[in-house]
Amino acid sequence: MKLLASPAVRVGISISIATGLYGVSFGALAVTSGLNFWQTMALSLLLFSGGSQFAFIGVVAGGGSGIAAMSAATLLGMRNGIYGMQLNALLRPTGWRKYVGAQLTIDESTATSTGQTDPDEQRRGFWTAGAGVYVLWNLFTAVGALAGSGLGDPKQWGLDGAAVAAFLALLWPRLKGREPIAIAVVCAVATVAAVPFVPAGIPILVAALVAALMGWFSHGRRDEGLEPDIEPYGAHQCQDATEARRPGRQRTEGPDPGEGV
Repeated sequence: MKLLASPAVRVGISISIATGLYGVSFGALAVTSGLNFWQTMALSLLLFSGGSQFAFIGVVAGGGSGIAAMSAATLLGMRNGIYGMQLNALLRPTGWRKYVGAQLTIDESTATSTGQTDPDEQRRGFWTAGAGVYVLWNLFTAVGALAGSGLGDPKQWGLDGAAVAAFLALLWPRLKGREPIAIAVVCAVATVAAVPFVPAGIPILVAALVAALMGWFSHGRRDEGLEPDIEPYGAHQCQDATEARRPGRQRTEGPDPGEGV
């Protein structure tokens, strides 16, 4: 099977290009927030979690303390740990792949992998999206950091809102149930309401607290809102693949009894 004929690889490449380009926004915003080039690159190379990175520099740029910046980044990064548990059970990586895979576990690689139905496609999707985003994100972070001083105020170019728009574009289609949508809306309102009254970085913690309380007292279905947002195969292809993997299934020799009727 040619690699580029794989649905998971094609999805992973397209997501990598689209996501990697937003690294320009992060690089430019980071240097205008007071970070130097190498500090900016360290965040992308080591932290490698877009939402956490933007939260960190957003708090720093807003005059928040280092503790508030780290708290906001850590809070948003906790989702990657949850992704890791799911992907570890799904892909079962061994050896060096487990450690490299941990670094590449992000929204995009998780969505690409879990959106597939075939185990081989799940692995291809994870590694293609994870490695692709990592390379392009860091490449365009460097471009943005080097060009940051020449761009002037990144807000004039809309770079401060580009990453937020991209994150919402990834999140919103996955909210398939009424309750997850309600939680998202309430948290957004709580965040906006808290901004004028609390230091930078705290509104994110307020939103997390609201979401946790609503989730704790929730009575919705456990699987509500968790449906995959893409279906790379047709229904008949999924059924054929499932049938082919059934143990003990053998093809009978000779012509189909129904043939020629």
